[in-house]
Amino acid sequence: MTDARFLQIHSLHGYSAVLLNRDDAGLAKRITYGGAVRTRISSQCLKRHWRTARTDYALDRIDRTNASVRSRETVTRKVIQPLRDSGCADDVAAAIETVFQIAVYGEKGENRRNRQPLLLGKVEIDYLAREARRIADEAGGSAETAKKTAAEWAGTSRANLKAFRDQTRMPGGIAAALFGRMVTSDTEANIDAAVHVAHAFTVHGEESETDYFTVVDDLQRDEDGHGAAHINETELTAGLFYGYVVLDRETLLDNLGGDETMAGEVTDRLIRLIATVSPGAKRGPTAPYGCAAWMLVEAGGRQPRSFAEAFRSPCAEAPRSVAEQAVSRYVTGIDRMYERTEVRRLTSLDAGAAAPGAVRLDSIREMAGWAAAAVRAGRAD
Repeated sequence: MTDARFLQIHSLHGYSAVLLNRDDAGLAKRITYGGAVRTRISSQCLKRHWRTARTDYALDRIDRTNASVRSRETVTRKVIQPLRDSGCADDVAAAIETVFQIAVYGEKGENRRNRQPLLLGKVEIDYLAREARRIADEAGGSAETAKKTAAEWAGTSRANLKAFRDQTRMPGGIAAALFGRMVTSDTEANIDAAVHVAHAFTVHGEESETDYFTVVDDLQRDEDGHGAAHINETELTAGLFYGYVVLDRETLLDNLGGDETMAGEVTDRLIRLIATVSPGAKRGPTAPYGCAAWMLVEAGGRQPRSFAEAFRSPCAEAPRSVAEQAVSRYVTGIDRMYERTEVRRLTSLDAGAAAPGAVRLDSIREMAGWAAAAVRAGRAD
């Protein structure tokens, strides 16, 4: 049996004619690696799509978990708006809102533009809404009283919120339990990430094209001319992407309150989400959907390490088998130099795919089940 402190998830996803993740200029994100420019998908993009996926494997559909909301409008829409909707006087609600915005988002939080898009769990939001409701009720319609009571609450809010979080299971919700949370205005609210996600990149040099397109006006008359109503261009890319994710079992258990059963279910769903959920801008015109064609999962106790170095020299050919062979060569060297201690499982569309020391599984379902069992038990064989 092998200690399963870390679960390492390696995958290959292929896409054609897509724009998965854009930069500020509207172009595909890139990284230069091994002297070759590669197309890239940021970890933030990947995590958001896994976190918000509305599939059978959605993380917030797990029993006993709490949903999370990342926004700079949480106090406005989830805490104060319910007060207004229930008939609370505008001046009373405004007095409470000013105090709560600063308490939650920091000393400059009254101005929306200065707020950090903060990730809060549903239980934290409900707690804030209850406190706001209590203050409004005690104010009895007086804005001055509401302002004074809210200020008194703010004086102890940080300590009270800390105590509330310490006594609450998954205060930041399932998203924070997996991907962590950083709160610049309140370091006590920070949560360590249990899932570490690398930026995915193409195993070969970039493959891109500028797509010229037109829009035809259906109501255009002959006398109006024969030209297009709109002409524009956008970048499209294609590629086989290497993805790498690490799950830290100890941190996950800490964030889930020690619930090993839930940790197993989270792991099962995470594997399926990584395999089946595609990031993608321009969904309407490109249908950027794809599933992992190859996935290797490792369970072990020592520090994780990526297989990115297998692709430092870009694959000269596009076939997926070339990338799989590059991984096998790299892993063979790693095993020889460091002596393998990890347990490996592999699943692939290619019947002949293999990796050093890996047991072949037929499906993602089997892979997810094996990984979940390893995380539940803390060991794998």
